[in-house]
Amino acid sequence: MSFAIHGIGISGGIAIGRAHLLAHGIDEVNHYAVSATAIDQEIARFDSAVATVRDELESLKQTAFSSAPEELNAFLNLHLMILNDETLADAPRDLIRQQRCNAEWALKQQADTLLDQFEAIEDAYLRERRADVMQVVERVLKVLLGHPGLAPHDDAGDERILVARDISPADAILFKQQQVAAFITDLGGSTSHTAILARSLNIPSIVALHHAWTLVRENELLIVDGTQGIVLVNPDEMIVNEYRLKKNQWEIERQKLKRLRATPAVTLDGAAIELQANIELPDDMDGVAQCGATGVGLFRSEFLFLGRLELPSEDEQFEAYRKVAAAMKAHPVTIRTLDVGADKRLDGLNLSGTTSALGLRAIRYCLSEPRLFLTQLRAILRASQFGKVQILIPMLSSSLEIKQALDMVKHAKEQLREANIAFDAGIKVGGMIEVPAAALAIAAFLKNLDFISIGTNDLIQYTLAIDRTDDSVAYLYNPLHPAVLQLVALTIKRANRANIPVAVCGEMAGEVAMTRLLLGLGLRQFSMHPAQLLSVKQQVLRSSINELQGFARKILLADDSEKVERLVGQMNA
Repeated sequence: MSFAIHGIGISGGIAIGRAHLLAHGIDEVNHYAVSATAIDQEIARFDSAVATVRDELESLKQTAFSSAPEELNAFLNLHLMILNDETLADAPRDLIRQQRCNAEWALKQQADTLLDQFEAIEDAYLRERRADVMQVVERVLKVLLGHPGLAPHDDAGDERILVARDISPADAILFKQQQVAAFITDLGGSTSHTAILARSLNIPSIVALHHAWTLVRENELLIVDGTQGIVLVNPDEMIVNEYRLKKNQWEIERQKLKRLRATPAVTLDGAAIELQANIELPDDMDGVAQCGATGVGLFRSEFLFLGRLELPSEDEQFEAYRKVAAAMKAHPVTIRTLDVGADKRLDGLNLSGTTSALGLRAIRYCLSEPRLFLTQLRAILRASQFGKVQILIPMLSSSLEIKQALDMVKHAKEQLREANIAFDAGIKVGGMIEVPAAALAIAAFLKNLDFISIGTNDLIQYTLAIDRTDDSVAYLYNPLHPAVLQLVALTIKRANRANIPVAVCGEMAGEVAMTRLLLGLGLRQFSMHPAQLLSVKQQVLRSSINELQGFARKILLADDSEKVERLVGQMNA
């Protein structure tokens, strides 16, 4: 029987292949008694499974990075920390002794206890860590149950499409190495770790399908459309042929886009557009070079801090920033200062109060920890002599925060002068527009800062009162909500009028469907993931600003999202 399943497409492209169901270990655990004489043997079996998983994760750390984004290291370190924690490593051994039960059952009991504890805590970051604990538990269970992680490659040439309840970032890397065509999961969201990795690995992927793992059978033919978020199960020959054509066209278009690498981003009526890249770590610069970005519009410096128990030193930070600045030469490198809190938490440090999206995060946290903030600012300033470096302050909401942040930059400069360390005295300092208060009080930002950058991810979240990490309200997250567009348009208009550079560095910048709308609103600088840049450039080359401005005015007059979507569709037709 043929049918379709709809989810959230997190990585574009089309894949056609045979389903391979990944065992969901925790659902397959049986309970049986172990004799008194076999308890030590059962504990040894459990210890062996834990050791096997530990070796797998350590091996991944050593071998995966030739084809993996560097941030995978943070994910692997987190899973190793969970695996080595006594609540998972020791507690099941005690249960085996006390209850004389099998290792699988003991681990399941302990996992259920831990997950119940997570359920009692209303916290976005901890909800995500619940998924990480589950992934580690299932890796151990699969070893105990003797389940292989992947089926061997089909000799007939059919590509494999993985179907799972959930997939860990580490597994995603393994799948890439073993030439898996796509993966689909019941769980997950567009901002999950796995989603981030899927996009950077260019694997067609769909999450939040809810029932795919129970509806799809092993070796069934699947079509995965990562762009539309659709899975077709057992499609007929006519549909398969149609999607094969679409797949070929998709691949041809991706190859054609590479020809645009050196082409200036200029509209049909001669408007020059800056297309810059977002990066997390210095190793991402390979992707920046391949897409021909004219700068780094957002260097998310917090990735230097995540997944480790000790803070990076000033010298370590300096070297990372210097490497990027030197690579970009005369092109700008915009380094965002530490943005932690909410779903980004520093391991091993006491950051109480930073777990809420409305709490002590980003610049609020940095101002509360001046020593940490000054260390980073000195590192950025030292790197500024090696390229065109800019400082970007996140989460600003008031003129007082702007003044305090600028005072800290001034103080860092004074410290370097006293130490006779060179830096760019004229370094530009900008601020992010991420909360409605900042957009509505934009005058203070334009008066005191050298440039501004609109972080649409958080701006949408705060405008619509939606936790973007909560799957239950994900459907309400809408960049085309009239209120969101009004704030974006106001910010761009006021910045252009004041002759202050303004960019968009959130997900909206990398969505081709949004390119013409943003151009019509007056945006001339975009910053996005390198994998998205050439597609956006193609849209820029096909657009005329004069034609788009009228459309944009009509869209701003619309009072509901459906009308906005229709008008945007007409604009892109």
